[in-house]
Amino acid sequence: MKIFAAFCFLFSSAVALAQTISFPGAQGFGALASGGRGGEVYHVTNLNDDGQGSFRDAVSKPGRTVVFDVGGVIKISSRLQVASDITIAGQTAPGDGITVYGERVAFSDNNIVRYIRFHGSIDMPRGGCTLIIDNLKNSIFDHVSVAWGRWDNLHIKGTSDVTLQHCIIAEGIDPQMFGALIERPDNITIHHCLWSNNQSRNPKGKAKLQYFNNVVYNWRVSGFVGGHSAADHFQDLINNYFIAGPNSNNNFVAGFTATDHVYHSGNYADLDKDGVLNGRLVTDKDFVKTTPAPGSRSPSGEGMVAASPTLVPKPSNTSPVPVKIEDAAAAYEKVLAKAGASLKRDAVDARQIAHVRSLGKEGAIIRRESDVGGQPEMKGGPAPKDSDGDGIPDAWEIAHSLNPNDPSDGQKITASGYTNLENYLNSLVPVD
Repeated sequence: MKIFAAFCFLFSSAVALAQTISFPGAQGFGALASGGRGGEVYHVTNLNDDGQGSFRDAVSKPGRTVVFDVGGVIKISSRLQVASDITIAGQTAPGDGITVYGERVAFSDNNIVRYIRFHGSIDMPRGGCTLIIDNLKNSIFDHVSVAWGRWDNLHIKGTSDVTLQHCIIAEGIDPQMFGALIERPDNITIHHCLWSNNQSRNPKGKAKLQYFNNVVYNWRVSGFVGGHSAADHFQDLINNYFIAGPNSNNNFVAGFTATDHVYHSGNYADLDKDGVLNGRLVTDKDFVKTTPAPGSRSPSGEGMVAASPTLVPKPSNTSPVPVKIEDAAAAYEKVLAKAGASLKRDAVDARQIAHVRSLGKEGAIIRRESDVGGQPEMKGGPAPKDSDGDGIPDAWEIAHSLNPNDPSDGQKITASGYTNLENYLNSLVPVD
């Protein structure tokens, strides 16, 4: 039986390794999502909220790859639901790229989402979160910028096998101004993301979570927050950089109890707000906080109790596609250079980068998007000619010995494991 079990383990591992990852550079628990691979291609041709050619219509049916013939701001007035088995190729948008603004966007199983911005607004319901990643499996969000959620920017609940990589999660707004709540999911990877100008929850990790090479800047109440609940949580924090901003206290990690099983290594905290990156190594003591004992109101510190996680000697979580981890200082530079929808930064993301670069001098917790000028305008541009509508421009097809008048060749699987369309989409962006 032991030999059979070992064989099954080795066989399943080999099958996982043989699977095609979502795109070159995909890492973590969500890196095997296939999105709309081999399915229909839908061209977004306008910035309307709904109707033919709109983004809402594009993501309304499963099994699609969504490409953009327009760039600009898509103002939505109600919650938008993305179907399963969808690839959203924001890197195809001409001009300044694409921003979906004004309301909540929720996702389903097996999505690949790249190089797009999702901005909520003060006009959303009071409990609205900009991006909702609930009750789904196998999805990856790469170079996605998220801002202006009213309850949290991100809500991730009851979900498994998801990666957020090279994302920006910033400027949560009234009433909570929080970054993200990750509640009861299994197997979440968050790496090389920037969390900036959120009051707290950067994120709150009630999860089995890999949290690697992130940068957290200018929290007001707390930075990374533990699960502190009756359920067991398993959080691996490796080589992150916590940097205090103008609104920050020293609670860069907080809210842990014994049910949080924490492995931490190589994390740094820069709390002096002196404009220089000169943080110190995070130690076990940083995870221990004192809180008033039940019924205690003593201002002298009497009656205080210590609350701390269960610190474990090795990581608890192993993803099928490992994350390439750097030291915290190198990750800081990489995150500021590449995180978010960075092919062409908008004013919102550029503001986050400038604030972090100030290393304590600039930044603000805002209450509504109008506090920082509101949604910026974004320019569009011409889309390349695509005669057969397969999502691949004629010029690229000709250069790669494809037929620009044959719509079927875009979905043919190549030696790389990707379709011709995916090879084109992957060629538009660097491999991080």
